[in-house]
Amino acid sequence: MAPFAAPPRPASYDKKVALVLQGGGALGSYQAGVYEALASSDYAPDWIAGISIGAINAALIAGNAPEDRVDRLRAFWNEITSPPPLWPGLPKALDTPSLSAAHAVLFGQPGFFAPKPVLSWLLNPPPLSYYDTTALKGTLERLVDFDRINAGEVRFSVGAVNVRTGNFAYFDNADITIRPEHVMASGALPPGFPPVEIDGEFYWDGGLVSNTPLQYVIDTLPRRSRLTFQVDLFNARGPLPTDLDTVGEREKDIRYSSRTRAGTETARTMHDVRHIINDLLEQLPEVRQTPEGQILYEFACVTTMDIVELIYRPTHDQGSAKDYEFGHATMLARWAQGLSDAQATLSASPWLAPMPPEVGVRTFDVLGDAAPTRHARTA
Repeated sequence: MAPFAAPPRPASYDKKVALVLQGGGALGSYQAGVYEALASSDYAPDWIAGISIGAINAALIAGNAPEDRVDRLRAFWNEITSPPPLWPGLPKALDTPSLSAAHAVLFGQPGFFAPKPVLSWLLNPPPLSYYDTTALKGTLERLVDFDRINAGEVRFSVGAVNVRTGNFAYFDNADITIRPEHVMASGALPPGFPPVEIDGEFYWDGGLVSNTPLQYVIDTLPRRSRLTFQVDLFNARGPLPTDLDTVGEREKDIRYSSRTRAGTETARTMHDVRHIINDLLEQLPEVRQTPEGQILYEFACVTTMDIVELIYRPTHDQGSAKDYEFGHATMLARWAQGLSDAQATLSASPWLAPMPPEVGVRTFDVLGDAAPTRHARTA
């Protein structure tokens, strides 16, 4: 591979930078690789927003000094994908995808989650989840400096769903004091993980409603022109399944990527409409003075947005268990692909091209057209 060399960021490109991290469980090490590339570039994010595993990665980034962030991400991913201690002498054999996924189901992952004790199912009331996430709280408290997050050096936002009302909620360090519970709530995917109580309310994984916090980042006021790196862990495009396992994989890809695509398209359309309103009100100043014009003016905007899509596109089928397949070798491969994809995207830097005056939002998928064809996984 050629040495990584991105064009320098010119002073004229003065957009703020955001990093938006989606959910996807074990696939999240791809996001860590993406951040490693950003950390060595001129595009360090000033706002990090995440959902589910993206919320955990976001906390590891925002909750550490810039020089320590990649190391803390690596410490977390090494810990939760460490070879299983329950079958000593067979770590290499157990680091195959199918057995790694089976281990996660049967025994959980160190520093992350563990099965509920068998006796707990005899209690009344019974558990609300198959796994306990107490270990994750300890891991977050050890690897994340929540005082740093709450100091606001980097804006930090994570999304979750109120179990009682079904409403989506964002926990934002611009508004509240962030605790480990807010991060855990964003990743509390039922029925695997239990709801997390925060101030008397219970929350589940934000991915139940939206797997991307992009619109929150773009819509939050005061709005600023922004370059947003959106890291998606599910690819919308893929081959026709060949068996039930790849049917499950394809179903997850479509289900989660469709929400991200819909959210991205909605954000783009809404922001273009804001520009159109602004242009119309400038052409028709008398309309702006009317009550209706004043209402329209509140929706107008002159900021511009560049959205860079980095999508995890594995080169072979990974099966329906890919989001809970925590094998160490697989984790390293996903991390390396995230790093490589982000470096290629930064090297291209298409957002540095002049923005047409009539455009409010541009989206870029540098690797989309060059994505490799996915092949069936070999045994």
